[in-house]
Parts: sequence; structure tokens; C-alpha cells
Amino acid sequence: MKIGIVGAGNMGGAIAHGLLQSKAVEPACLYMIDICSDKLQPFAELGVNTSLHSAAIMDEADIVMIAVKPWLALETLHKLRPTLRQQAMVVSIAAGITLEQIRVEVQGLPIFRVIPNTAIAAGQSMTFIASDGTSREQEQTILSLFAGLGKAMLIPEQQMAAATALSSCGIAYAMRYISANMRAGVELGFTPDVAREIMLQTLQGAVSLLSYSGEHPEKEIDRVTTPKGLTIKGINQLEHGGFTSAIVNAVKAAM
Repeated sequence: MKIGIVGAGNMGGAIAHGLLQSKAVEPACLYMIDICSDKLQPFAELGVNTSLHSAAIMDEADIVMIAVKPWLALETLHKLRPTLRQQAMVVSIAAGITLEQIRVEVQGLPIFRVIPNTAIAAGQSMTFIASDGTSREQEQTILSLFAGLGKAMLIPEQQMAAATALSSCGIAYAMRYISANMRAGVELGFTPDVAREIMLQTLQGAVSLLSYSGEHPEKEIDRVTTPKGLTIKGINQLEHGGFTSAIVNAVKAAM
């Protein structure tokens, strides 16, 4: 399978790294376009086919991913259309660009709208996929491709905004939580590096515990909050500070 990526910025580059690291595609079967040579150079050194301008580089791709800024996505699709293979699958990563808008530019081709998050570079993205004009086999191809870079699920397009707020924006919220805990750790006497190591393992442990137990997070909280204990004091302080409400409101604000 040959895959083309238009745009080697944060998301396009992350997807390319993820695909290469997961062995989903060989470097010689990956094609990338970007206007910035500095972004393409690391991939060219790995054997990826790169181009600064020529859309013709995509004429062999079975899957073409549009990973440019949203305001450039439709114009990019319009320019690419004459060069695409007759049965090429078009995957748009551009936030806010609907399947209907994509359909106008690439009439006759199977299209996907995909929302990953930046953890895709580490093979740990939560990726959401909506499609139009596709077969079940094509859906499974794209689903399997992104499932190899973390977890992926097919959802109705009308849920895309909510999925973005919950997961893509959620990465930033998680980073802010880690940063806050690191600051607390430094105040308590740890160096920043040690505080970071402690927090990363703590969060990995929490995620693993929930995956293993299948329990609701509140049940796991109950197991660690003993009467008159330290944890319940900290939990109550979080709630006095509006922690839960702040998270809920942040997710809703990102819609």
C-alpha cells in the first residue's frame, strides 16, 4: 500500500513518524509534500519520497492524507484532484472541514474525515473516523491503519466536534495536569526531572489500572480514600477549587 501525506507540519509529521515506526508503510511507499524543505528533510533522509511543490508525486498513492491547515484544505484538494488515482482514498485531517465540503472537491472518490491527536507520533493516538462514499472494506482499511497508531473508532460525523473537544484538546488538558503536579513536586523538594518521572509513572499506572479493572474511575478513587486519610483531603481540596467543573467546562468550551 502506498500512502501520500500533504503537509509535514505537526500533525502530518506525527502521522508520518507513526506510520514509519509502526511499520505500517515502508519509507519507499510513503510520499510527502510540503512547502518547507526543513520539514521534509528528516523524512527524505529516511528514504521517503518528498516534494516541495509537485502534486504529481501523489499519482501512485492508494491513500492521500490532507494534513494542511484547515483554511488551505479545500484549495489543496482542488489542486490535487487531477493527479489522484481513480480509486484513491482521500483522508482529511483538517479540523472543521466537513465531508460535504470535501465531496465537492473530489467527486467520485471515497472520502474520510479523521481526527487523531498528537500522541499518534508515539503510536498512542485516540483517532476518530467518519466516512462518505466508502465500502466496508475501505472503512476497515483506514480503521486498521489508524488502529496501528493507538486506538481508532468509526463515529457519525456529527460527533466529530465532541470527539475533538474530548480527546484532541484533552491531550493539552492532560499536559497541564502533569505540569501542575510537577510544580507541586518541586515545591515539595523534588527536582523537575524526578517530579516528571514520578507523575508519568503515576498516570501510566492509573490508565493501566482502569484498563485492567474495567471499573469506573470513582470506584478506584473510593479504594484509595480511607477515612480521615490524606487522599480524601486532597480530593476535597480539588473539588473546593472547582477541579471537576473546570474540566467539564473546558471540554464544552472547546466544542
